Amino acid sequence: MGEVSTIGLDIAKSVFQIHGVDAGGAVVLRKRITRAKLLEFFAALPACLVGIEACPTAHHWSRRLQALGHRVRLLPPSYVKAYVKRSKNDANDAAAICEAVTRPSMRFVATKSEQQQSGLMLHRSRQLLVRQRTMLSNAIRGHLAELGIISAKGRNGTAELLEIIADEQDDRIPPAARFSLAILARQYAAIRAEIVAIEKRIHAWHRSSAESRRLEEIPGVGPIVATALVAEIGDWKTFSSGRSLAAWIGLVPRQHSTGGKERLGRISKQGNRHLRWLLVAGAMAVIRYARQRGTKRLWLARLMERRPIKVAAVALANKIARMAWAMMVRGERFKEPKLLPAA
Repeated sequence: MGEVSTIGLDIAKSVFQIHGVDAGGAVVLRKRITRAKLLEFFAALPACLVGIEACPTAHHWSRRLQALGHRVRLLPPSYVKAYVKRSKNDANDAAAICEAVTRPSMRFVATKSEQQQSGLMLHRSRQLLVRQRTMLSNAIRGHLAELGIISAKGRNGTAELLEIIADEQDDRIPPAARFSLAILARQYAAIRAEIVAIEKRIHAWHRSSAESRRLEEIPGVGPIVATALVAEIGDWKTFSSGRSLAAWIGLVPRQHSTGGKERLGRISKQGNRHLRWLLVAGAMAVIRYARQRGTKRLWLARLMERRPIKVAAVALANKIARMAWAMMVRGERFKEPKLLPAA
């Protein structure tokens, strides 16, 4: 047996499992260790390759182990699953990680810095609060509809309902119902204020980031989308092409091909859900503006003629992702595509 060269580390909250092999692939180490002793154990080891599943706290441990001189690779959990032998337990998981990390064709997750994760916390917190605001809005609309009070769609309609709830002279709402609705209205206002505070932080970060300001030049990309791209991706050269980035986000067709026959379906939706949602929303804004005032972009005009609006929005989101990759990797600024001649 030789010294350990590759380690599979199965992380958890308090107890970790280590599986180590030497250069020839022979098992030389199986160990269960507590959180308090993990760094001390790795500090005593010679530099080696460490594989960790990309799950909660993985980026933290990756940074700490890299600081000790180890080479750390984060693996998508779905890719590790195929290497688990028989029953699932911590020891088998660690062995599967150790085997998967050495595969030449394996894909890895880039380790995020603390700054990236701080930016992602802003976006994830905003996403959670937006979802809660929508839930409250739907609850208020549903309760008032039971009393025969309805309003228009969107935030303006919700604002009308909040005014009705605040008007104690409106006898369409019984006192008991007004008490419950007033609680929901206060919660709605509080969440809306928190969203505004988070968005101010995001805009401040956007102004301080040269990459984010460059991405904002792309139509359909604002400060929210630009900062989300910078925080989620980090090293753009991790992706070999713009299509690889679009596939990672989940904006490419799902394939079910065989026998030389290509069958392409709907988008895979197998990537980053948050980025996909933001990019499609930005693309919808571009298309909505183009429908109202027209567009001189040749590609987009032809696409809108032959495809449904939402299909066109996904295609445009895919194109936005590819343009963002090209700009960041090549160090270029946004270039306006071919335009239609003026009427």
